[in-house]
Amino acid sequence: MARGSGLPDGPGAVPGALPGGDSGGGRRGPAKLHPGDKTQLARHPVPLRRIGALFAPHKATIAVVVALITASSVINLAQPFLVRAVIDRALPQQDLRLLVLLTAAMVGVAALTSVIGVVQTWLATKMGQRVMHTLRVKLFTHLQAQSLGFFTRTRGGEVQSRLTHDIAGMQSVVTNTATGVAANLTTAVATAVAMVALSPGLSLISLVVLPPAIWLSRRVAMIRRDVTDQRQRELAALHTQVEEGLSVSGVRLAKTLGTAPRDAERFTARSENLVGLELRSQLAGRWRMATMQIVFAAIPAVIYLAAGFPAAAGGMTIGTLVAFTALQGTIFRPVMGLLNIGVQWVTALAFFSRIFEYLDLVPQIRPAAHPVRLDPARVRGEVRFEGVRFAYDGAARADGTAGGSADGSAPVPGREVLRGIDLHLPAGTTTAVVGPTGSGKSTLASLLPRLNDVSAGAVTIDGVDVREIAAEDLARIVGVVSQETYLIHASVRENLLLADPDATDEQLWAALAAARIADTVGSLPEGLDTLVGARGHRFSGGEQQRLAIARTILRNPPVLVLDEATSALDNTTEAQVQAALERLAVGRTTLTIAHRLSTVENADQVVVLDGGQIVERGTAAELRAADGPFARLAARSAALDPPAARVG
Repeated sequence: MARGSGLPDGPGAVPGALPGGDSGGGRRGPAKLHPGDKTQLARHPVPLRRIGALFAPHKATIAVVVALITASSVINLAQPFLVRAVIDRALPQQDLRLLVLLTAAMVGVAALTSVIGVVQTWLATKMGQRVMHTLRVKLFTHLQAQSLGFFTRTRGGEVQSRLTHDIAGMQSVVTNTATGVAANLTTAVATAVAMVALSPGLSLISLVVLPPAIWLSRRVAMIRRDVTDQRQRELAALHTQVEEGLSVSGVRLAKTLGTAPRDAERFTARSENLVGLELRSQLAGRWRMATMQIVFAAIPAVIYLAAGFPAAAGGMTIGTLVAFTALQGTIFRPVMGLLNIGVQWVTALAFFSRIFEYLDLVPQIRPAAHPVRLDPARVRGEVRFEGVRFAYDGAARADGTAGGSADGSAPVPGREVLRGIDLHLPAGTTTAVVGPTGSGKSTLASLLPRLNDVSAGAVTIDGVDVREIAAEDLARIVGVVSQETYLIHASVRENLLLADPDATDEQLWAALAAARIADTVGSLPEGLDTLVGARGHRFSGGEQQRLAIARTILRNPPVLVLDEATSALDNTTEAQVQAALERLAVGRTTLTIAHRLSTVENADQVVVLDGGQIVERGTAAELRAADGPFARLAARSAALDPPAARVG
C-alpha cells in the first residue's frame, strides 16, 4: 500500500511513494530522507503545537523518561574509569579488597543501567501506545462519520494503511526519536567529556578519525535504503496480488476468465525480482563496509601507536589507554544516532501529516448540534421529500442540468442528480420509484437513511428533518435492504445479532422464518453457528438476500428502503425474496426502488423519475392507462426481457 494520500479526488496521492510495508518505524541505522515525506509535509504542514497537544497529558512521563535516560548514560560512563582503576591499581598492587569492590561496582553499574533501561522502555512504550490509541480511536470514529462518497473515491487499502501502518510506524519513529535524542545526546556529550578528561591529546586524534568512519557508514546505509525501497515496493505488489487473487472473488474471476496462468507468471516474476533485490540488499556496499571495518580497526591501532610516543602519551597508564579506547568505540553509535535525528523527525512529521490530513476532513454528513430523540416504537412513519435537490458535491451546476449519465456511469461531481423532488409517503404505505438508469432512483433512496444529505430542501419523518434526528435513532427507524448484500465473515448468528445484540435464539429463528430461510439454515449441520464465508459466499445470492432481510426484520424499523433488492436475482429466487420482502413491508412505510414490474404491481403509488425529476405518479394501473412515461418504460422493458418484465 502506498504511502501517498488516499484521496484521489482530494489532496491527491504522492507519486512514487513508499509502500506501506516500510512504514518508517523499522528504519535502523543511518537513514535517508524519502522525497515522499517532504512532499506530504509540503501539502499538509503539521504545526508542532498540534503534536505537542497529543503528548501534553504525558508531560510527567516524558520528564521521568528523559531523567532515566540521562542517569543511565552518566552511570554507564563509570565503567571505563572502573576498568582503569582495576588495571592501574588493583592488579599491580594485588589489592584483593579493592579488586573485589571495583569488579562488584562494574557488575552493579551494568545491572543498574539495565534496570533503568527496562523501566525507561516500559514508560516510553506505554506513553507511545496511549498516544497511538488515542489517535487510532479518533481517526476510526472520524472516518465512520464520512459520507459514502469518501469511501467510493478512496481506496480501502489507503484507509487501512493510515489507520494501522501509519499510526504504528509513527509510534515507533516518535518513540525512538524522542528517546534517541536524549539518549544519544547525553551519551555523546558525557563520553566526549570523559575522553577529554582521560587524555586531551588522544581525543584530538579521535576527532580526526571519526568523520570518515561516519561518512562511510552513512554511504552504505543510503545504498541499502534505496535497495530496500525497491524491495518493499515489490513486496507490496506481491501482497496485493495475493490478497486480490486468492480471495473468493479473485479465484472465481481467475477461473471464469482463465487468467490463472497469467497470474502465476506475474507472481513468479515478482518473486524472482525479490530474490535479486534481496541479494542486492545484502551485498550492497560490501566494499565500503570492508573499508569501514578497516577504519574501525585502524582507530584503536592509531591510538595505541600515539600512546607509544612520549610526546603524545604524557605519562599515560595502560589503564587509561584501555579506558580511552573503550570510550572511543562507544562514541560512534550516539553520534550516528544524532545525525539521523533530522531524518527521523521529518519521517515522524510525515506520518503525523498523513493522519492529520484525514482527521481534518470535514464530514459531508454532520451530526445535528442538538439532535432530536425519537422513539422508534412510536414513530408513525410518514415521510416527505420537500423541494429536494441533490448534487454529489453539494452544489448544482449553473445551467441546472441533471446529473447521472444515461449509460449508467457514475454521476459527474457538480451536476445535479435530483431537482425539485416533492413526494409524500403516507405512513404504512408502499411507494415504488422507477425510471431509466441514471435517473436518480438510488440517490433518492439514499437520502432517507442519510447515506447522503440533500443539497437543498428537506427529507422528514413524522415532520422531523432526518438531519435533526439522532444518528442512532435514525438507524433504528429506517431499515435498508439493497441489491448489494453485505455479510461479515462470521456465523449466521453473529450476522443477525448485528441488528439486535440482545435477540434470543427464538427471535433469530422467527426472523429467519419470516424471511423464508429458516428451513435452509435449519438443515445445515451447525445451524445458526454456520459460517457464512467471505462476503457470504457460503450461501447463494438469494439466500444472502434473505439473510439480510431477516437481519432487517430483527431491527424492526417503521420505515423501510428497498433499493433494487431483487434486481440481481433469477426469476425463481426473486419470487422467494419478493415474498419475504412483502411480508417485511407489512405495516411499514416502504420506499421501493423498483427494477421489475413484480415489485410495482401492489404498490400504493408509483413514481417515475427521469432526469432527476418526477415526471409521473399514480398507481401502476393508472399509469399504464395514461400511456405516458411509465407505460413506455414498461413496454420497452417487456420487449427487451419479456419473462423478467423489467422496468428499468
